[in-house]
Parts: sequence; structure tokens; C-alpha cells
Amino acid sequence: MKKAIWAVVALLAVGSMAQTDPRVGPKTKLFNGKDMAGWNFLLSDKNLKMEDVWSVDPQQGIIVCKGTPAGYIYTNQNYTSFILTLEWRWSPVTKHEGNSGVLLRVQEPHKIWPKSIEAQLYSKHAGDFWLIDGAKLETDEGRINKGAPNNRVRMKTNEKAAGEWNHYEIIVDGDKVTLKVNGELVNEGKGAEVIPGKIALQSEGAEIHFRNIEIRPIRN
Repeated sequence: MKKAIWAVVALLAVGSMAQTDPRVGPKTKLFNGKDMAGWNFLLSDKNLKMEDVWSVDPQQGIIVCKGTPAGYIYTNQNYTSFILTLEWRWSPVTKHEGNSGVLLRVQEPHKIWPKSIEAQLYSKHAGDFWLIDGAKLETDEGRINKGAPNNRVRMKTNEKAAGEWNHYEIIVDGDKVTLKVNGELVNEGKGAEVIPGKIALQSEGAEIHFRNIEIRPIRN
């Protein structure tokens, strides 16, 4: 019962943060809905261009990622503490679910995969954390995947059917990271390195779409 009450309190606190915390700055669009201005890329096949994998449908205001080969797009700017919101869906045509993720505080060198905290988008696992290349984050011990110690399992699954839009809210506040999927708290951790880094979106095997990518800085 205490855990349930704590979860409700935490969820309410996260949901109201953007409206009540004076440290939270104004919202900025990371994707303008028209082109890939503000983004760079890395792909496992060095002969390919960004547009070979990542394209924009300006009529719908979405980014379309083919999913292959492996790689990611990343912001030109660095971000340390912020509230990031975005929407994602698997192809509404094929409805093929797969893997992707949002990489936070990405560190150089750029490679597959760079040091970062991943907010997982793998279907049925959205809200997991993956700690890549030595990135640090502490969670409840019960959410550590014993078979994959870099994986911190979500508290619950809250994804919509393949082809439908999902909403991600990612709060990176100092050493704390909080994940909400479709309005519900699904994971949180502390002890992250407080360092500036890029934000990245993965190409990892399946067609995935993104839209409404927005960020609000948090002053620490």
C-alpha cells in the first residue's frame, strides 16, 4: 500500500513540474515539422546520407525512420537538464513493432552505440532504461535485469497498439531521470552524471515515426 501511495504522489509531482517549478524554462521545438534543421546523424554504413534513412513528411509534420541500417540522429546542441516530450509510433501501414530509443546526454565519440542513458522504445518495453558504454543511473534493485545488468526494467507497460501514436515525457533533472509513457510514470532513477550531451533518436531495425519533439530547459 505504501508503494502504491508513493507512486501516485510521484506521478502527480512529475505531472505538475512544468507548470509549478520556477526552474523550468520556455518550450522550444527540436523538430520544426518541415526539415532536419538542428540535427546531425551517424549510420553504421558510412556511404549513406541522412536522407537515406531519415526523412520528413512535411504534410504530416513527422520524421520517418526506415530503421536500417543501425544509427541515430542527434541534436546539434548539448542539453544537461530538461523536460523532453515527443510522440512516436510504429508504421501504421505494416504495424510492425520493433526497436528504437531516445538517447540522453550522449557523449563523444559518436559510435554505435555512444555513452548515454537510453529511454527505451523497444515495443512492449518502452520506459526501460539502458545504460550504454558506462553511463550511470541507480534504480530500485528489483528493476535491475539480472540477465542484462545495464537494463533497468520499467514499473509497468503502458503502450498503445502498433500504428497508434504514443507520448513520451522524459525529465532529466540534475542526477535524476524520470520517464512517463502516455501520461503514466513508468521508470525513474538517480545518480546520473550531470554532464551536457546530445539528445538522439535511434534507427534500430524497424520503421518508426516521430513528431512534436519539444524541450524545456531546467535550471539547476
